[in-house]
Amino acid sequence: MTTITAPRPTPRQLVRAVGGARYAVALAVDALGTGLLRPFLLLYGITVLGLGAAATGLAMTVGIVAGLAAMPPLGRWLDRGARSTAVAASMLVRVAGVVVLLAAPRGNAVLFAAAALILGVGNQAWPAAHAALVATVAEDRLRDAALAAGRAVRNAGLGAGALLATVCLSGGAPALRALAAVSGAGFLAAALLARSVRVTAAPSARTAEHAPTATGRALGTVLLANVVYVFCLNVPEVALPLVLVTVLHASPAWSAAVFVLNTVLVVALQLPLTGWAAARWSRGTVLALSGVVLAASYLGFLLAAPFGPLAVALVSVPCTLGEILYAGSATALVTALAPPPVLGRALARFQLSTGLGLAVSPAVITALAAVGPFALWGALAAATLGASAAVGRTATGPVPAGRTVAGSAAVGPAEDRNRPGVRAS
Repeated sequence: MTTITAPRPTPRQLVRAVGGARYAVALAVDALGTGLLRPFLLLYGITVLGLGAAATGLAMTVGIVAGLAAMPPLGRWLDRGARSTAVAASMLVRVAGVVVLLAAPRGNAVLFAAAALILGVGNQAWPAAHAALVATVAEDRLRDAALAAGRAVRNAGLGAGALLATVCLSGGAPALRALAAVSGAGFLAAALLARSVRVTAAPSARTAEHAPTATGRALGTVLLANVVYVFCLNVPEVALPLVLVTVLHASPAWSAAVFVLNTVLVVALQLPLTGWAAARWSRGTVLALSGVVLAASYLGFLLAAPFGPLAVALVSVPCTLGEILYAGSATALVTALAPPPVLGRALARFQLSTGLGLAVSPAVITALAAVGPFALWGALAAATLGASAAVGRTATGPVPAGRTVAGSAAVGPAEDRNRPGVRAS
């Protein structure tokens, strides 16, 4: 069957699909505030509160893991129709986390752990709430582009915030406290803007029991595969610094350069590459393809290491392209596969699998790296290829009857079923 490529969305259509101008500004402000604080939370605990590195790191890990416990109730709340309110709530939770962080006296590990936990809840809740809002307001043909545009805006804000914070770090502990306060103010402003959008979705009258079995199996496969896929997000932050600094004995500047390159490529290419792929293949096919690209790049790192840090940095480019394909298709595929009554719970489970992968990947990567480069890159490549094959078997196939626009989920009923009773003001 011949597919018809949807026309490229105009900027105005894209802004409307992502939630409107006010919501787009809220995304940018929230990302900027996050960039000011999140990359330097460990440094805040050590420098401002005088905590040990081990205690600070443990508190942050506990916060991330504990934040995952908020996913089930968030999913049920989203399924009752919450959209912009849920997004705003995730931002307000982080405001509370910053307040606790600023209130923590020097040497108080308990309050720092409490702040890390509260911030972790907000950080884990935001992606699912944001994806549910976009899935509600965006037409199916614009959903991939809207999600990609949101990610590009977020990465740009994170990068700008981190750069600004880096410039301010020379001010020591007072500067870190000021950065935390500004970050909290940003979260508050973003929450007010997001809440003002007032988007809700009327709960569907149908029940999830009528969802096609094939769709349920495909969704479960995507969620399991996502735990492996998400390791790619920690490759620039964990795996490559380990290889560059401890194996190749290169300057830490190489690690920073790879991270900056990754961020720039994501900001610049997330939207056009997502649109290009969606115009040619189904979301499931793109997700499976991203796994092949990522696995190939992992093997590329193995082969490039003997040639020095420049070769490793060059291989990070196809790795980032695989990350972009993954990020541009995974969330959109989940929103397409999830039956309307459980869209919120499906997105919450997706974020749960993402958080689980992010939580365990540093430990797994460092343990494999200690064994050797073949163990590290070979295991990552094999696991990712396995996840890609699983997605390819269950989440791809012919475009459903009645669907001729390229970029569909290619499984289950038409995706516009996920637009239950949108209400906005």
